Amino acid sequence: MTVQQNLDFDFGTALAAGARLAGFLALVAVMVPVHVVYSALKPQDAFRTPIIFHRLLIRILGFRVRVHGAMATARPVLFVSNHSSYLDITVLGTIIPGAFVAKADVRSWPLFGMLARLQHTLFIERRSSRTLEQKDGMRKRFEAGHNLILFPEGTSSDGLRVLPFKSGLFSALENESIAVTVQPVSVICTEIDDLPITRCMRPYYAWYGDMTLTGHLWNVFKFGRFTVDVVFHPPLSPKAFPDRKALAAHCQQQVTHGIEQCLTGRNFESAAILTAPQH
Repeated sequence: MTVQQNLDFDFGTALAAGARLAGFLALVAVMVPVHVVYSALKPQDAFRTPIIFHRLLIRILGFRVRVHGAMATARPVLFVSNHSSYLDITVLGTIIPGAFVAKADVRSWPLFGMLARLQHTLFIERRSSRTLEQKDGMRKRFEAGHNLILFPEGTSSDGLRVLPFKSGLFSALENESIAVTVQPVSVICTEIDDLPITRCMRPYYAWYGDMTLTGHLWNVFKFGRFTVDVVFHPPLSPKAFPDRKALAAHCQQQVTHGIEQCLTGRNFESAAILTAPQH
């Protein structure tokens, strides 16, 4: 590549990133008031506008989401997923009508904290002294019939491995009066620009360690053509397990298996491809 080609490439990439950033900000400016008004008029349908928002956002970013398996339809459902990036939230948000469970400090993040609050995110503090309060918060959501999306690793990883699932928050399922379905979900970025993503390119999607949010987000806007696979595993009944630790271990095993299938290129029976808003 010549110096001129290099300059053209850098300029073109920066221009594309700027366009995606502008599109994101415009989407936020339009959808936030729409969500506020719609939620006030139809509070029982609180997750319709967040799904539309996420589906429009993946189109702006150029993401392709491939969905394998069937999402549980009975409510409420606790979706249990691995976690490698804040982008997992947008990917899962295009599919699942539900609220995320997030650590308390996300509430104060600029812009993203506001978006999280608008999606009715359940903020928790991962301290043993707050366990009872966290369980009560989850149970109230389940009693209201809301689905929850939980990342039980407690932090994000490089996406190539699944960290041990923390079983503490599974204790909210121990209330016999609430019939909650549990569904393990695997999320893995497998391609960039329609080519298999390499280990060195994986940090463009995964956000972990000491990476800065602004720097990583700018790279996403520059190299946003990711293909992300989402695998819905068979739904589970918590009553089929002797305790929450056994349930957490089984979910971790299922999620790990799904990631291994995607990374080794094994074919699934079918895949629904989501690249644009669907109604």
